[in-house]
Amino acid sequence: MTRTVFRLILLVSCAHALVHVFELALPSVEQMIGDDLKASKATTGALGMAWRLPFGLLAMAAGWLADRYGSRKMLIVYLLGCMTTAIIAAMSRDLGTLFVAMFAMGCFASIYHPAGLSLISRVTTPETRGRALGWHGIFGSIGITAAPLGAGLLFGTGWLGWRGYYGLLVVPAAVIAVMLLFSIRRLGSTRDNLSGTIRSENEDGRFRVGPYALLVGSGAMSGFVYGSFLHFLQRYLDGANLRPPSIPAESFRNYLAALTLLFAVVGQAIAGRLARPRRLEWLQVAILAASIPCLVWMAFAEGWGRPAATCAFALIHFMTQPVYNSLIAQLVPARRRSTGYGFSNMICFGLGGLGPFIVGQSADNRLIYGGLAGVVTLATLLAAGLWWMTRVRTMHDLQPPSPDENA
Repeated sequence: MTRTVFRLILLVSCAHALVHVFELALPSVEQMIGDDLKASKATTGALGMAWRLPFGLLAMAAGWLADRYGSRKMLIVYLLGCMTTAIIAAMSRDLGTLFVAMFAMGCFASIYHPAGLSLISRVTTPETRGRALGWHGIFGSIGITAAPLGAGLLFGTGWLGWRGYYGLLVVPAAVIAVMLLFSIRRLGSTRDNLSGTIRSENEDGRFRVGPYALLVGSGAMSGFVYGSFLHFLQRYLDGANLRPPSIPAESFRNYLAALTLLFAVVGQAIAGRLARPRRLEWLQVAILAASIPCLVWMAFAEGWGRPAATCAFALIHFMTQPVYNSLIAQLVPARRRSTGYGFSNMICFGLGGLGPFIVGQSADNRLIYGGLAGVVTLATLLAAGLWWMTRVRTMHDLQPPSPDENA
């Protein structure tokens, strides 16, 4: 991996971190919005669905646009759109305006993953792609962690409320947009405004439909759990009743969430080193299976057991992302990779958008997290089907040709 490519990967990864800051901003202030606007848990869950559904369902359209017009242009659109909608959210005074702002923000945020992941996959080889996606995932997890940590620090000062928090998000978005605009332009011009980079197809240039369908099906189940876990993480940790009297509740629950999501950073780093060709399929199965007991633990945990269980789940569950995204690149030709990532994100994040709404209907943690454990079990079975299909194909390819075929 050249230094130029590595710098590009880090810059795009900063844009990745920010999309997850926008994503986790709402869970960081969900209870504050409920208190301020007199909204129930079911209503704030529906607000989360308003953000997450377009985040997922529009990803395929965003991928098609990125294939057609280039990743750089679409990444700039994503940043400018999220800046604008964050300002609208900061100025909102009622739930109706806030629902519109969250829906529009989800629309613009949907652009990032198909555009950013495709760009990274196109400038890396199969041997370097796992590490590149590991860095990409680490930055994403840093963004996920930064949202509640920043919220906790800001709310602890008493200077800003949840509206001010959304207003501040405009600043890093503007900085990254300017850096992305000028840094990529200096690299030259190709279809994605890059030069001297490595464009790598999957080995035979064919779209492997069956394995891709199994992978996306498994990802959809995992995405549902991801959305449910993140949207109500602060509320779940708040129920542990661990807060010292000297720390405001809106800060302490965000500190615990940030601690939890730091473990996601570690998981991404580990997975980035492990994600190599020929081991991706069984890694996906192992990671998903290992996360099931963590959700069962969350279903029954109390006190300090709650942050311990969420930390364990975050460490393991987030390891799937570099592995999953490497598998997408392995199964989809480079010329259609933005669309391939877009369809995947449409299904995974689209179904994930239903998570906050469905989970918001119940207050029983045993039912919620026990049910999520069952969903991950289904995801594991689909991933196992992908592993089996790949092994059969590999064994067939390794068989020597029959005498008739040589004749």
